[in-house]
Amino acid sequence: MRIGIPKGLLYCRYHTFFETFFSKLGSEIIVSEQTNKDIMDMGVEFCVDEACLPVKVFHGHAASIKDRCDYLIIPRIMSICKKEYICPKFCGLPEMIIHSIPHVPKVSMEPIYMQNEKEFFKWCFSAGSAVTKNSAKIKKAFISAKKAQKKSRTGIIEPGQKLTVMLAGHPYVIFDEYLNMGIVNKLRAKGIGIITEEFVSDSETCEEVKKLVKKPFWTFQRRIFGAACVLLRHKRIDGIIYLSSFACGIDSVIIDLIRYCIGHFPMLVIKLDEHTGEAGMDTRVEAFIDMLERRVLNENYNPSPWECVFSGQNPV
Repeated sequence: MRIGIPKGLLYCRYHTFFETFFSKLGSEIIVSEQTNKDIMDMGVEFCVDEACLPVKVFHGHAASIKDRCDYLIIPRIMSICKKEYICPKFCGLPEMIIHSIPHVPKVSMEPIYMQNEKEFFKWCFSAGSAVTKNSAKIKKAFISAKKAQKKSRTGIIEPGQKLTVMLAGHPYVIFDEYLNMGIVNKLRAKGIGIITEEFVSDSETCEEVKKLVKKPFWTFQRRIFGAACVLLRHKRIDGIIYLSSFACGIDSVIIDLIRYCIGHFPMLVIKLDEHTGEAGMDTRVEAFIDMLERRVLNENYNPSPWECVFSGQNPV
């Protein structure tokens, strides 16, 4: 059986698991190409206008391989951590694909709960049963995929020579070079260090969110907000660049929380959609870096009271 896996959304984080799992079942893995203009154009054509850019691009990835596979994996990921959820668009992703793209093959429909092994295996058993009825083989493939996923690691940690920024946002934006217009390579070319939220532990982010009035409902809200606060408190970054998808409701909450807590600490928010121009983004990034250089390297900077609180200093 040919298994189609679109290279969009959380593929960047869990591709090792899915590809290993179906390979161990003896399937041929069909993966879409890296995001490009043709895939984006297909996604915009098939997806509803109200969706965010990553969801539109996922439609393009699915459409690009639908005729080359027998079973299309559409990850209806509901939860990664206990009592937390991720983007609501994932909840209806299979239905969006089926009703938006004509002539799709069989699609995985079961929800995925990753907060514990037992719940996660339910999805693997359901999806694996489409390939083989051998339950022992499915269990063995699940164990192998789990081990492979544990060894894989996403994220960027590259301290800069003079400046380091936190590159914040959903992973499927940060690690898609076409969507973010190569911002990672642009920062590297300028000698700017990069760190992403993957290199802040869950325990540290949980300590930071305890300071909020209400516990975050979304996993990425907790992770990104908590990581930004931890990195600032430990003085590991000189600024934050947040890549946000236009029409993303979760991003709007995270950005406001971070701004509220960091005070005057430098933060650049770049909104991305299918109409975003690379030249405009380059100008904004260069201006932000120039500002950081003047602020950190040339000026006698005095932190705001908020920054003093998060860095443990006495603001008086």
